[in-house]
Amino acid sequence: MNVEANKVVSFHYSVSDGGDVPVDSSRERGEPLTVLIGHGNIIPGLEKALHGHAVGDRFAVSVAPGEAYGERRADFFQRVPKKYFEDAEHLQPGMSTVLQTKEGGPRMVVVQKVGSSVIDVDLNHPLAGKTLAFDIEITDIRDATAEEISHRHAHGAGGHEHH
Repeated sequence: MNVEANKVVSFHYSVSDGGDVPVDSSRERGEPLTVLIGHGNIIPGLEKALHGHAVGDRFAVSVAPGEAYGERRADFFQRVPKKYFEDAEHLQPGMSTVLQTKEGGPRMVVVQKVGSSVIDVDLNHPLAGKTLAFDIEITDIRDATAEEISHRHAHGAGGHEHH
């Protein structure tokens, strides 16, 4: 069985942004990442690179910013009242944190400046503008269930879980 749309794929990965040290790795957590292919659950360049591979395949892929987290936008900053941050008292310039957006979803932001009542944040994803180098090992491929396809994401081994 090969990776294609509507397959649930589990894979270990490590990713770096041009440096020697990975910025993220599933191996450190001990569990592979499991995603439903064809529904936009991972960055487009990585999803395209997975297509056609089989269980046991190990490969490296480089993903350009346009197929990852986009180019950095110089004007993508916002001043946000501290009350919107769960951990405002601990934030320092350069730290990444998650901010709930008006659309209801979480957004990774980087703190630029901390004031007495507001925090200036960079809304660019921390990996925006970077070419990402992935090391991939596919550990499992299965057909997605009808429920997973209708929900547009993979469910855990115990069934349906939304967080």
